[in-house]
Amino acid sequence: MDTAEQSTPKRIAAFFDLDKTIIAKSSTLAFSKPFFDQGLINRRSVLKSSYAQFLFLVSGADHDQMERMRIHIANMSAGWDVEQIRAIVAETLHDIVDPLVFAEAADLIADHKLRGHDVVIVSASGEEVVTPIAEALGADHSTATRMKVEDGKYSGEIDFYCYGTGKVDAMNALAATENYDLARSYAYTDSITDLPMLGAVGHPTAVNPDRGLRKEAAANGWPILTFSNPVSLRARFQTPSSGTVAGAAAVGLAAVLAGAATYGLVRRKR
Repeated sequence: MDTAEQSTPKRIAAFFDLDKTIIAKSSTLAFSKPFFDQGLINRRSVLKSSYAQFLFLVSGADHDQMERMRIHIANMSAGWDVEQIRAIVAETLHDIVDPLVFAEAADLIADHKLRGHDVVIVSASGEEVVTPIAEALGADHSTATRMKVEDGKYSGEIDFYCYGTGKVDAMNALAATENYDLARSYAYTDSITDLPMLGAVGHPTAVNPDRGLRKEAAANGWPILTFSNPVSLRARFQTPSSGTVAGAAAVGLAAVLAGAATYGLVRRKR
């Protein structure tokens, strides 16, 4: 390391999970109909998604479920036309979707920005969903799952799964390029599956934690926050770009996929 690098002060980042940490709930139910209408999912999948989303919101998902979900989501989306998905969410957004963000999360993000900290969204959801939402929230960076696209269609493979230790890999990569001091940085999440993410920083915080994370947070003396006041993303950020709006709507795509996957996992466990 040269003298210039040694003299550059390390910076601080605040890493946020997305689902159930910033976003209060998914738009599964809202997007089930348009995806069904376009033949992407069948009626059975609509019912599965509704039930699975309820279970996920109540109890979360463990590691094995998330791994099976990764495979199921990749297989389900194989062959889907990327532009068709974008068109569907753009056409139906203004009629049926008004994404909700926890006001407390938005305030916390604003507070970190005021303190000179970079805000980074780290999510297992697809980057086509996460990136525009992160921009709407004023985040400096985002990292998310990358699905492989061939000839304009999802291939059924995942290039990078931003989950578990994968989130830590992404955080370390950003820390190296952005000169973050992880020992002085912050992380916020709701899920026990994000324990590696919390352990990677000096200031971990559980937000609306599931049972496993609540237990770990209590054992380690980590702060526990409760976010309970969702507000309209559109109202919170008055002038979103068209890309941001479409991306926020695309949360529905991830929710439908995750919902259907979770339902199947629950049935198999039983």
